[in-house]
Amino acid sequence: MKYSDFLHESEVKHNTISYNLLTPKPLKGKSLKPEKIKVDAAKALSLLAPYTYIRVLEQVKAVVPLAAYLFLFQLLILRQPIASASTITLGLIAVIIGLAIFMEGLKVGLMPFGNIIGDTLPKKASMFVVLIIIAILGVGVTYAEPAIGALKAFGASINPQDAPYLFEILNNRSETLVVMVGAGVGLAAVIGTIRFVRGWSLKPLIYFALAPTILLTLYVWSNPDLRTILGLAWDCGAVTTGPVTVPLVLSLGIGIAASAGKGDSSLSGFGVVTMASLFPIIAVLTLAIYVSQSISVDEIIASASMIQNTTSSEVSIWSQTPYAEIIGGVRAIFPLVVFLMFVLFIVLRSKLPNNLVTTYGLSLSIIGMCVFNIGLTYGLGAIGGQAGSTLPAAFMQVPISEVSPIYNEVLGLTIVIAFAWLLGFGATLAEPALNALGLTVQELTNGAFKKSMLMYSVAGGVAFGIALGVGKIVFNFDLATVLIPLYILAVILTHFSTEEFVNVAWDSAGVTTGPVTVPLVLAMGLGLGNAVSATEGFGILSMASICPILAVLLMGLFIQFQQKLKKKDN
Repeated sequence: MKYSDFLHESEVKHNTISYNLLTPKPLKGKSLKPEKIKVDAAKALSLLAPYTYIRVLEQVKAVVPLAAYLFLFQLLILRQPIASASTITLGLIAVIIGLAIFMEGLKVGLMPFGNIIGDTLPKKASMFVVLIIIAILGVGVTYAEPAIGALKAFGASINPQDAPYLFEILNNRSETLVVMVGAGVGLAAVIGTIRFVRGWSLKPLIYFALAPTILLTLYVWSNPDLRTILGLAWDCGAVTTGPVTVPLVLSLGIGIAASAGKGDSSLSGFGVVTMASLFPIIAVLTLAIYVSQSISVDEIIASASMIQNTTSSEVSIWSQTPYAEIIGGVRAIFPLVVFLMFVLFIVLRSKLPNNLVTTYGLSLSIIGMCVFNIGLTYGLGAIGGQAGSTLPAAFMQVPISEVSPIYNEVLGLTIVIAFAWLLGFGATLAEPALNALGLTVQELTNGAFKKSMLMYSVAGGVAFGIALGVGKIVFNFDLATVLIPLYILAVILTHFSTEEFVNVAWDSAGVTTGPVTVPLVLAMGLGLGNAVSATEGFGILSMASICPILAVLLMGLFIQFQQKLKKKDN
């Protein structure tokens, strides 16, 4: 089964179930108008229980093992108590419930918009209008990504003296940052759609996107004041490929390709995730260069001092309560919904198959995002930051621990790196999207690339990436000196790999950066950075993105080598 068919079939089945659950059918021989079905409370609960249980269980599997791992590691290995354990637990429960509600709303409410618009848009609008709508949609889906709030939330932990431009972008220009990242996603969606329609190879597009990315990285790295932006910029590539962007943009692109008669290729559905990972990096680096030309370091530090001297009485009550997260959730989803409605009802003059089900889904999306945002602040962000700040106690003296360093330096550093490796490996295997990708790849390669091979190579790559990212913070080495050689190696491996394995490898990084992993790793990196007095704690996600690409490309080349040997033997 193709990746696109898998997504479409799951979608149809899911929406059919949702429709049947929510829409009573007329009885035979009666009026076409459906009769009201009377259901008592006990019967309603028995019907809703399995429906709710399955959706909540998916998020429990993703959140609980990671939280338990962090709690046990801190208690047993680092011998540190869990601060505000009850608040963190409630926050994690909010994450589970919020994500369950949000993902259900995404499937029932937002995805039907993508399917209908993707099928109808090419028939009623020119390709130019189609591409403009997709570009605007890129900004909307970026705002709606659950993990994007994590970037904006961690700005306050940056010291303006050490990283002035990073502080400026995350605190004073956070909205501009999201818009620029969204513009990168929009451009990626446009190029991905054209690729679907024209049947372009992914390899030249990778070279085309990587060339300016590496050149801009070298330019920013050459400026000591801008160098601290690199971790944020490269991490943004991982943040954007989440549960909203990938399925919604894919459904539009595949629908447009199918309408143009080009949707039957086995490669349909691959490539957009890759572009959506690279173009946001270019966008953030461009923003950083612009900011450096428009404001000086001294002005940023002076402005930051004024903000930090603001008394607590002048801080709005909205920033001290969950209301800020709720407002953020509404602002994230509502504009996207309005834009999709405008395109569907005004531009295309089409209708939804079931307004009741869609309204139900859209309501769930907004409610789920609000609940998740609360959990992000008080659960994932808190536990990740606490884990990062306590990690250095294993190998160095830190104020939060009376017995630090707990181990000698070599053993302590080994424990920290091993902790990061296991965290990456376990979190990746828990991602439902990786399991779906593994099944699809096994079908596409006729069993040559088995599902287990893909899953373990991706999980191993992410594990090495996160361990390398933690090492970058602990040992304070330059991110560019590691990332650029790794991407050059990826280009070389891409050149020698077949198109099939290139598509899978470069998209595999996107499925590993889910709404749970991203904020957790970001918070851990920033907490660790503050504890070891690093300039900034970004860069772990960027390492966790390139390493699985290398792992899958190497595995693909190994499989190609095996197949050639078998042909020679035969």
